[in-house]
Amino acid sequence: MYGAIIGDIIGSKYEFHNIWTKDFPLFSEGTRFTDDTVLTIAVSSALMCAGKKADGNLIYRLVEESLRDFGNAYRGVGYGEKTYQWILFHIEGPYYSYGNGSAMRVSSAGWLYDSLERTREIAAITAKVTHNHHEGIKGAEATASAIYMARTGASKDEIRAYITEQFHYNLDRHCDEIRPSYSFDATCPGTVPEAIIAFLDGESFESVLRLAVSLGGDSDTLTCIDGGIADAFYGPDKSIMRKAFSFLPDDLFDVVKEFDRMSGRKLL
Repeated sequence: MYGAIIGDIIGSKYEFHNIWTKDFPLFSEGTRFTDDTVLTIAVSSALMCAGKKADGNLIYRLVEESLRDFGNAYRGVGYGEKTYQWILFHIEGPYYSYGNGSAMRVSSAGWLYDSLERTREIAAITAKVTHNHHEGIKGAEATASAIYMARTGASKDEIRAYITEQFHYNLDRHCDEIRPSYSFDATCPGTVPEAIIAFLDGESFESVLRLAVSLGGDSDTLTCIDGGIADAFYGPDKSIMRKAFSFLPDDLFDVVKEFDRMSGRKLL
């Protein structure tokens, strides 16, 4: 989860000011946390509250409540219109979205469970609360699967093969091929494969983040998804992590610290 938050914060400045280069300051004026961080922490809080063995109905209800609670506490951080209305007006039920929000907020599911099957089950539930389109669910499952595999020792080739076989994303591309024609796309099909490719192309935690930002498009969400996987594979760069977490208010950071305890990471 750390990498997802770090990625969101680093990518935030470049979401509507795409730079198409890997050479940029990671933190500067205009850097902030966005809805990606808030909803990532909301899902994490709900899953920790539910516990590992909770049934799907309880998890669904807790995720729904947590998304609304955290969303209402942090309203002005860049939600999409449908998400904002769902949070603000307590609209009942999901809204059949396949936006990339389901994938950007799912990273904690890749850490809190003991099997890939359970990870995918929980990832799907977290998506269905709002993003019940099959592509929205697929994006969340693919992201959580990559994180689970990365943290449990899978190689990049193994991750690429599994995601390709199970989710039918085209990962047989590289960032240098994608960048020239890539444009803003807030859907799972237009974001998740590119984020995974940036992870596959990178050589370190930091280089993965820089590659994601350099693609342009929905930079904070690309880098949020990509950073969550890179964190699981490489571990976060601690100096980057400390700087990123300094942008978080105490109540959000408290959830991160609880995740640190429950996931057994012990990095804070």
